[in-house]
Amino acid sequence: MMKLLLIDDDIFLRDMYAKKFTDGGHQVEVAEDPTAALSVINRTVDFDVILLDMIMPGMTGVELIKAIKRDFPQCTAKCVVLSNQSQEEDIKEAKAAGAEGYIIKAESVPSAIVKKVEALINK
Repeated sequence: MMKLLLIDDDIFLRDMYAKKFTDGGHQVEVAEDPTAALSVINRTVDFDVILLDMIMPGMTGVELIKAIKRDFPQCTAKCVVLSNQSQEEDIKEAKAAGAEGYIIKAESVPSAIVKKVEALINK
């Protein structure tokens, strides 16, 4: 079982992915935007994975990864981007900021996304 923080401003997608991970036996907390996510991480850094979108209000996924790494050095969670931004430069920028993985939403059904995140965490 992994403990996951899921950040997406799309309530439908956030709820759907949260359900898929929960159904897979994982513990999930959700945040609707980067500000809420930072508030959750400030409360507890005890996550295995932080799954985040690239395009969110107030802060991009890359900016959020950088903020987590800068402000919460004790947070050992692996940051994984889950986005429809599929440009090579987006992927490179996210990985340069510290993302451990980059999953394109449109290329996988939700149950496959759970498996991909599990594989990233277990490698």
